Amino acid sequence: MAAAARAAAVAVVVVVVVLGVEVAAALNTDGLALLALKFAVSEDPNGALSTWRDADNDPCGWSGVTCVDGGGGRVAGVELANFSLAGYLPSELSLLSELVTLSLPYNQLAGQIPVAITALQKLAALDLAHNLLSGQVPAGIGRLVSLSRLDLSSNQLNGSLPPAIAGLPRLSGVLNLSYNHFTGGIPPEFGGIPVAVSLDLRGNDLAGEIPQVGSLVNQGPTAFDDNPRLCGFPLKVECAGEKEDPRIPEANGGMNPGAAAAVGRSPRRRSSPTVPVLAAIVVVAIVAGVILQWQCRRRCAAATARDEEKESAKDKSGAVTLAGSEERRSGGEEGEVFVAVDDGFGMELEELLRASAFVVGKSRGGIVYRVVPGHGPAVAVRRLSEPDDGDGGSDSGWRRRRAFETEAAAIGRARHPNVARLRAYYYAPDEKLLIYDYLSNGSLHSALHGGPTASPTPLPWSMRLSIVQGAARGLAYLHECSPRRYVHGCIKSSKILLDDELRAHVSGFGLARLVAGGAHKAAAAQSKKLGGAACALRGGALSALAYVAPELRTPGGAAAAATQKGDVFALGVVLLEAVTGREPTEGEGGLELEAWVRRAFKEERPLSEVVDPTLLGEVHAKKQVLAVFHVALGCTEPDAELRPRMRAVAESLDRINA
Repeated sequence: MAAAARAAAVAVVVVVVVLGVEVAAALNTDGLALLALKFAVSEDPNGALSTWRDADNDPCGWSGVTCVDGGGGRVAGVELANFSLAGYLPSELSLLSELVTLSLPYNQLAGQIPVAITALQKLAALDLAHNLLSGQVPAGIGRLVSLSRLDLSSNQLNGSLPPAIAGLPRLSGVLNLSYNHFTGGIPPEFGGIPVAVSLDLRGNDLAGEIPQVGSLVNQGPTAFDDNPRLCGFPLKVECAGEKEDPRIPEANGGMNPGAAAAVGRSPRRRSSPTVPVLAAIVVVAIVAGVILQWQCRRRCAAATARDEEKESAKDKSGAVTLAGSEERRSGGEEGEVFVAVDDGFGMELEELLRASAFVVGKSRGGIVYRVVPGHGPAVAVRRLSEPDDGDGGSDSGWRRRRAFETEAAAIGRARHPNVARLRAYYYAPDEKLLIYDYLSNGSLHSALHGGPTASPTPLPWSMRLSIVQGAARGLAYLHECSPRRYVHGCIKSSKILLDDELRAHVSGFGLARLVAGGAHKAAAAQSKKLGGAACALRGGALSALAYVAPELRTPGGAAAAATQKGDVFALGVVLLEAVTGREPTEGEGGLELEAWVRRAFKEERPLSEVVDPTLLGEVHAKKQVLAVFHVALGCTEPDAELRPRMRAVAESLDRINA
């Protein structure tokens, strides 16, 4: 049937072109190429091609066809989705030299992708998903220099992944090769695919280790799912040999003498039987130590269980009932929980877990992904990194789950235009996810100091002032919105995210309790605050320590619960970043930024020596800049009692007219 249809299509072109009948005089070349596609279609149950007539002057009025503006009858787009068209793709499509979009998904087109299609130099979007196409992807696909979107998913394509795809210079939207029969490894060249491209290689027969190069390192696990023989990060499947101890070489007569010497053995000497004996003793000792530690932790947990349950009972009356959460639970006390905190959040768990994910940030608290679902806007998903402690038992598992739900509910109740909004959360014994709106303009830190999302144009003063005003309002809300007097505990410029309108959203609220270890959880529960010990002290980076208030840097400060006055100090450092354009550690003379600015004001240096040089041209802003300096210095007073409350800080900043 396909061969007969192909012969008929060729016959049409030959008759029309060679015999020079009246039809040929009427229809242009692009129309003839599309007629070849019509005759290559053996079944058209919906009559999608019924308007494709050879008596027309051009194909611009045909259904599914769009033409280039300006006349001439040149075809720019062919879009025929979900019409159940059966047949094949004719090579005459290569005559459509002005074609920009070819979209034929959800049909029943079979056969191979014609090699001639790679001649379409202006083709920007090629969508042949959900058909019956087979064979290999044409090797010359790299010649499609304008291609930005390629979707060949859900076909029967086979062979290896063509490295030439990674070299497409304008690839920027979707590269979907999922659910085919591709084999072999992932070419290292795929690491050159831009991070912004939504890569999907699921459901193939790919094998081997995922190359840890370029953008492949930033891909989420969903991009590689359903390839049973793939291994390595970000999948949870380890590659063979990864756990081998490199310090114990195999007994091999051909061993490198240098390697043998490095472990204290002669290359000619066979392995002594005492080695496995010693190894066994060490293993037994380790196991015994683990068992003792586990028993100790169980006893400690039992000693505090009654107090925790009493405290939980007290809080039950004030807890918010999460609608639908009980219906989503499975697996009993240790089961899963997926809760949409926001009623407007319509994404299901299955869609969330299977969507393409891209790493946009990593920290001690976990990894943040940009998740792009099939429909709807992207979301940000924070995967919490710290696993449950192993104090075992269904009772402790139930308590851990309830504690997580309580804290996530508290985060979800925080509703303010300047606080990053929690949309949903997911809990399982080995996986914890927080889902937020995705904010595409990065953070205040990247806007001030540079980063992947930073604009090449320096941030103007009016925008800086608006951002810090919004951040102060968001923090004031967190401090005042509940009798529990919430604490953020980890304020940095990187925690102030920016949306499309560069409006500030304070992120990271409540994470300290969710990612903290067992001992810290007890301390945090006792403090009744969502802020734990300063996150900067946990991280240990010098730039993070610069945000920590002096009272938290003293001996014992690392174990103390964060305070609202500590948040005020950290915001003061952020204000200094905004007006100086410097990192928190970039004060002169080896000083941190706060100490350097304070000394500069004490020495009455000219404002031009302290302010960001890119702001010097904005003369009208001088009084406003000076006012923000004074607010910042008040926030960073060494004595916590002298610092204002966050509400007063927000009000002071709002009085500075932008």
